Amino acid sequence: MFEESKQPPVVLKKSPGEIADLTVRAVQMPLGQSADPLLDRDRAQQQLTPIDLATAKLVHETPLPGRAAVDPTAFLLAFASVRQCWTLRITGRLFRSADSRRRLCRPMERHRAYNHAMGKDRKNPYLCVHAVNIFVRDQDRSVRFYLDQLGFDLAFDAQLPSGRWVAVAPPDGTAVLALIAPKPKSREYKLIGRATQVVFVTEDVTAKFHEWRQRGVRFLHTPRLRRVKYERQASDSHSTVPSIWGGVFTRFQDVDGNSYALVGLDEVSREVEAQRRAVAERLESERRSAQELEIAKQVQARLFPQTLPPLSTLDYGGICIQARQVGGDYYDFLDLGRDRLGLVIGDIAGKGIAAALLMANLQANLRSQCAIALDQPQRFLQSVNQLFYENSIESAYATLFFAEYDNHAGRLRYVNCGHLCALLLRRDNTLERLDSTGTVLGLFKEWECSVGERMLLSGDTLALYTDGITESFNDAGEEFGDQRLIEALRRYREQSSRDMVASIVDEVQRFSAHEQHDDITLIVAKCGGG
Repeated sequence: MFEESKQPPVVLKKSPGEIADLTVRAVQMPLGQSADPLLDRDRAQQQLTPIDLATAKLVHETPLPGRAAVDPTAFLLAFASVRQCWTLRITGRLFRSADSRRRLCRPMERHRAYNHAMGKDRKNPYLCVHAVNIFVRDQDRSVRFYLDQLGFDLAFDAQLPSGRWVAVAPPDGTAVLALIAPKPKSREYKLIGRATQVVFVTEDVTAKFHEWRQRGVRFLHTPRLRRVKYERQASDSHSTVPSIWGGVFTRFQDVDGNSYALVGLDEVSREVEAQRRAVAERLESERRSAQELEIAKQVQARLFPQTLPPLSTLDYGGICIQARQVGGDYYDFLDLGRDRLGLVIGDIAGKGIAAALLMANLQANLRSQCAIALDQPQRFLQSVNQLFYENSIESAYATLFFAEYDNHAGRLRYVNCGHLCALLLRRDNTLERLDSTGTVLGLFKEWECSVGERMLLSGDTLALYTDGITESFNDAGEEFGDQRLIEALRRYREQSSRDMVASIVDEVQRFSAHEQHDDITLIVAKCGGG
């Protein structure tokens, strides 16, 4: 298939494990950073999968002097190590097949190929059949036959120093047929038009027979049924049990007379059907799970404040952006009556559905008990702690900051239950931290706290937040931190509270441009003085 190049070969100095790591990193490779506008364009059009990108990027970044000679071993390493990917950059050209990627680069196949071919727990070097050589007279005519009449995919088409290399592949599996046009009068040329000893397997030979014959494929005989009686050893003993092995067989030819066997075996059909059922059940389960999560997301969204009780001396607003569809962060604005407002922010230990359920439990406890918060904030939170403790598992807990603001007096009373300290930015630009006054909720049956108090003056700004703000990190692993949050509060203090919330969250997301890892929740309250 390959002829030795007279130029020194260039070897890809990457192991299959390194290729696997590159594949994983390519999933999060931002657009515009691949050093290849063509890759970026195709990725933007959703034509390339992450594995496509990884392999193309791997070969594209390999220094090839003049891109004239490629060592066959290196070439096959890049091609075979990801098994289902047919996108490589050779001689400055990107060869790709959309249909091939759709069918051969399915998520299940990629996952299986990744785990099986490049798993770090493998003890033996990776080994599989890469390609079978098929000798043809005209490569272009043969390619059209395999693609148009058999429905195969173009797996590869590259111009190598030794000549053009074309490969096709059936829609399923990993087999590759290399279509080689040997020189006339050569030994290989004499092999054209013979039985190839290649066997294709399908679950329904009769259906494939009628489909291909309508497309002009020549069959040597109609499908025939064969049954073979044999004995196999039982799995639970040394005895043997009689079994019947059966299948349907036929043979067909390509345009050069090369013949192939097409068979359908009982066990293959059963396995294909079992795999189809398993995939269908998995897809249905994923669909139901996604639907249930979407419903849960909508329900949880209704647990956040839908209206803001109006106050003449306080401008306030909040937001919660969940890292997943549902999360454990919580904020609320409670109308306590007599022109007083409760500001609440909390963080449930954990993430996802479990944290969301606990968050709903905490929210229900707070709202059901808030009637006593006005006169007895300590008793109010003791009652919330008791309910949360009794209705959750032993390891469940939540940090919480509760503040009661008196609209007439401008007084803020607060209890910090193991939460991050609130930031009170005074109008003279000085900063006060409202530290913890009690332990977390839900972890201990006996629970006590103290109440802190501050007076808010016109121009003062209060910020309550969760660790999704301060612990967001950039590509260098550096956290956003409370110092950047303080600087942002000072930078945007002339804005309204809602605009401040939006500006600060936008700054956090620009600082941490990758996938969000934790819920981001922020409350900003500005005193206007009345």
